[in-house]
Amino acid sequence: MCDLEYKELLDDIFVRFPSVQNTGFSGDAYKPGLERMQAFLALLGQPQNEFKCIHVAGTNGKGSVSNMLASVLGAKGYKTGLYTSPHILDFRERMRIGKDLVPKEYVGEFLKKWKPEFERLELSFFEITTGLAFKWFADSKADWAVIEVGLGGRLDSTNVIIPQLSIITSIGLDHCDLLGDTLEKIAYEKAGIIKPGVPVVIGERRPETEPVFRQVAAGCGSPLTFAPAPGHAALAERMDLQGECQQYNLETVLTALQILDIQEDDVVEGAIANTADRMDFHGRWEMLCRRPMTICDIGHNAHALSHNFAQLERMVDRDGYDCLIIVYAVMADKDLSAILPLMPRCARYIFTTPKGKRALPAAKIKDLFLKEISTGQMSHPRAMAIDSVKEAVLEAFREASAYNKPLIYIGGSTFAVAEAVPAIKDTGYENHG
Repeated sequence: MCDLEYKELLDDIFVRFPSVQNTGFSGDAYKPGLERMQAFLALLGQPQNEFKCIHVAGTNGKGSVSNMLASVLGAKGYKTGLYTSPHILDFRERMRIGKDLVPKEYVGEFLKKWKPEFERLELSFFEITTGLAFKWFADSKADWAVIEVGLGGRLDSTNVIIPQLSIITSIGLDHCDLLGDTLEKIAYEKAGIIKPGVPVVIGERRPETEPVFRQVAAGCGSPLTFAPAPGHAALAERMDLQGECQQYNLETVLTALQILDIQEDDVVEGAIANTADRMDFHGRWEMLCRRPMTICDIGHNAHALSHNFAQLERMVDRDGYDCLIIVYAVMADKDLSAILPLMPRCARYIFTTPKGKRALPAAKIKDLFLKEISTGQMSHPRAMAIDSVKEAVLEAFREASAYNKPLIYIGGSTFAVAEAVPAIKDTGYENHG
């Protein structure tokens, strides 16, 4: 299959079956419920039953935990599929075996063959990609697959599997219009992935959510384990995933491995320490270049950004950075009012607008930010609005050039990171060491 035909087939499903990544959780992009997915998988021959699964839900951390687990299983000699979302640069990032992405030819043939059923069953984009991933893993004779939930858990398209282990990483206030406006309600939706008799690991113990998990697990007869507080400092220091939140994800993974009877040894520790490299995993506290030090992260809600912004402030205080520049974007459906008070007071801000209908215009972010400052809760850092992500990144590098030791952070949105990475490659800065 030529690249042009592949691109046309892929473009068609993005247009005819809109993705949440492009249009948000509205209309045909988000279709909660399992009936369509179950009907589609029946047509595909129930591929999800051909391999062992680990099912991972959570507000934040589920992508990192999924990649760590897939890295370990692969290092232990198992052929391991990994299904995550969203993608950053290439649609095929959503499904891989090790570093290998699903082949374009496989994607194209799948889309051609099953397109009439997409329409007949009125599938969503995510249901199509979930079916594609399961079928590819089965056809590839995968031993294991680590499956990341798309949204919530109870009504998510991935919740048709019977895993060997369920994991819920963390609970924060995000997608409240769909999952509920309290931590307890959101925890209940995430707990929907707990299956009768299947062990479950909870990555974060919170007084609001612990009773929910205990009640659901007890009702399912599922052994419940809470991951301990961070305690593997030496291994965390070796990891190529260096966000401070990864210390919690590490404990979740080690707890999961104990339940799966996979002993912590040099192979396991090496696979965890080198997860980003082994899995070609991007966008999680990823260093894009050293001079100027530039970090990107796709954390996009208050729960994630509270950790990221706090880590940036500690880096400035501890490591002697003389300027912090934040290139920031946000989707219009996020709770910006909860994020604004968290923004570091020491930073200079360049607000930007990624492509797509969901993005909040940079000028609007700036206006709301300046209004937040005017309340007296923050000092008055410099702020500007540049709609183009590429131009925002270039401006960040221009500003950084005036300082001896600047630090640039790009985040707030997967889409901002997705546009920033190639923009930095174009500048040549990524090769600066």
